[in-house]
Amino acid sequence: MKNNRIKNIKSTLLSDNYYTLRKLNFDYLMKRGNWVNQMREVYDRGDGAGILLYNKKKKTVVLTKQFRMPTYMNDNEDGFLVEICAGMLDKDNPEACIIRETEEEVGYRLKEVKKVYEAYSSPGVMTEKMYFFVGEYTDDMKVNDGGGLDSEHEDIEVLELPFIQAIKMLENGEIHDTRTIVLLQYAQIHNLLEN
Repeated sequence: MKNNRIKNIKSTLLSDNYYTLRKLNFDYLMKRGNWVNQMREVYDRGDGAGILLYNKKKKTVVLTKQFRMPTYMNDNEDGFLVEICAGMLDKDNPEACIIRETEEEVGYRLKEVKKVYEAYSSPGVMTEKMYFFVGEYTDDMKVNDGGGLDSEHEDIEVLELPFIQAIKMLENGEIHDTRTIVLLQYAQIHNLLEN
């Protein structure tokens, strides 16, 4: 769908080292009827998917812990974050992506997942849309130790936690990842771990 309030878009590539950073200049029609020129930097890293794994019988969830340099640069003392299992789509559909990432990162082979949301991660600067899933796991679905791919230099710690503990971590500020907060709250609101 074309937006008639935007015209004369000029894009300048600033970086394409790993993902793409562009500077965009464009004319924007304000609601008062006047045109203004605006400039934005837009980071395109593709879309992603994330999942909260839960076990109703054990009342547990599976999370990960890994080093995140941007958080280390912004007041995260050791740079480690507790997060949901997540990854980039890499041209897969969201469901296939999250099933693949679940096996790579935490070692569980899922047959089915449920999509609960899709949303833009940081729409002021990024193109990324995140697909949020939940999936029930059992011990017999464990096919490897997880930890990520050596080829991608991933170093992921797998955390199986009582759901109550994960919620306490959320409430006392030990979880700083928005995607994880969204899915833990989804599980809480929808009583996901109730029998």
